[in-house]
Amino acid sequence: MREAGHTFLARMGKKRLRPGGKLATEWLLDKGSFGPATSVLEVACNMGTTAIELVRRFDCTIVACDIDPAALEKAEKNVHSAKLAEKITLLHADATSLPFENASFDVVLNEAMLTMLPLSRKEKAVSEYFRVLKPGGLLLTHDVLLTVSDPEEQRRIYSELSGAINSPVVPLTREKWEGLFTGAGFASPESLTGPMSLMSLSGMIYDEGLCNTIRVIFRSLASADRKMFLNMRKVFSQRASQLWFIAACSRK
Repeated sequence: MREAGHTFLARMGKKRLRPGGKLATEWLLDKGSFGPATSVLEVACNMGTTAIELVRRFDCTIVACDIDPAALEKAEKNVHSAKLAEKITLLHADATSLPFENASFDVVLNEAMLTMLPLSRKEKAVSEYFRVLKPGGLLLTHDVLLTVSDPEEQRRIYSELSGAINSPVVPLTREKWEGLFTGAGFASPESLTGPMSLMSLSGMIYDEGLCNTIRVIFRSLASADRKMFLNMRKVFSQRASQLWFIAACSRK
């Protein structure tokens, strides 16, 4: 099995692996009303970067889960290195069947994962988020936004993007993302959209800083998988006007 794009970028040293990068994540955190008493579930925590940041800034308690054991292993190392094991519980879990009681959390945070799921599993995951949130709780999501509505063009984009990152993806239009959340019972979400920063040079510098951007690019071009990096850059550049990010805040 070929390595997924986000796994490859993480191996190259990239720390921000979300489509809207730091800008979108910061917008979500501003909406979350986090504090020491806030109970948080982060789904698809990856390396634990956001969970660690949340605890350092807001002193909240977090359960961070991922379906990828390798990602959880990296997250565990990062959490222990940050000396935050008492605040962050790491768990192997599937977003479509969460092992938690109803109304367990104040906030569910999920970035750059729903895009990877087919529509039926997207709906199942969002219904699980609704179930485990307390009344009035917030779902904070961050995913890839499709800005074209023509079905044939959408299929071409699905194929190009899936091939570039070695993972099947089904990004949605803004209308369909919002419909996904309201269909699960959430109120109409507040959202932020904009160009993706994941692979653009200016976006990488903003998200990673100049030194780490240079380091990531150098490692990627020097690696045996340099063709993958170049192809990802090509697809994201050519489809820059059709593949944006969306960050959404939905209240139960």
